[in-house]
Amino acid sequence: MIGVHGRTPALGSGEGRNEKNSPDLGGSRLARDKRKKSGFDLLKLLARRNVGQSRISFGPNQQVYAQGDAPDGAFYVEKGQVKIGVVSASGKEAVVGIRREGQFFGTRCLIGRRTGSATTLTPCSLIRLPTPAVLRLLREEPDFAVMFATYLVHQSINDQESLVDHLTNPAEKRLARTLLQLANATEGEEPYLISTPVNQAVLANMIGTTRSRVSFFMNKFKRQGLIAYDRSGHLSVRSSLRTALLEN
Repeated sequence: MIGVHGRTPALGSGEGRNEKNSPDLGGSRLARDKRKKSGFDLLKLLARRNVGQSRISFGPNQQVYAQGDAPDGAFYVEKGQVKIGVVSASGKEAVVGIRREGQFFGTRCLIGRRTGSATTLTPCSLIRLPTPAVLRLLREEPDFAVMFATYLVHQSINDQESLVDHLTNPAEKRLARTLLQLANATEGEEPYLISTPVNQAVLANMIGTTRSRVSFFMNKFKRQGLIAYDRSGHLSVRSSLRTALLEN
């Protein structure tokens, strides 16, 4: 399916990629390693139309699927960022994660559950894999099966760490950890840019607090030189925020 909301970039072109600031939960990294060793090319594999995959383009702030929709497939982010959210019975939304280039989402289609919604944060190019196509790839493509299983394990670990963080740490630490994750800040003191356009309301939903508390902590981090805004309003994070997170 050619992009229904705009131009479709060439699969595997790498357009708009930022390897340094793109967190890797196992999928894209393992795919690169496999390609070097055995010629396995994830993007080429996902481009096969004879097994049901299709590429779809979205603009920003568009819903990919809604909570409660039929779990009829998974998605791979070729370009852009997607917000994963859950709405409670009282109508309160919680942002439980952000998926970006090289990552999958909607993988609960394998167990028949669509417990949250997916909404684009930026213009996106996504590859949709219907559930039968995912199962076929797992059976017929051993390299894909290893990569996909490894990705799911990494994602599960990340989700568990986020849950423990939410249950045991105060809001300030949760915010610091979330900023570090969004920036993929590792070592060194150079600023790590957060390319995902998240505002304070989204951050408040992600860490389970109020927008005013997020504003207070963000101003504190800024005074301490742990975060900064450029002239365009883009946020960057220093890895020293990790020290503040661990010591406070």
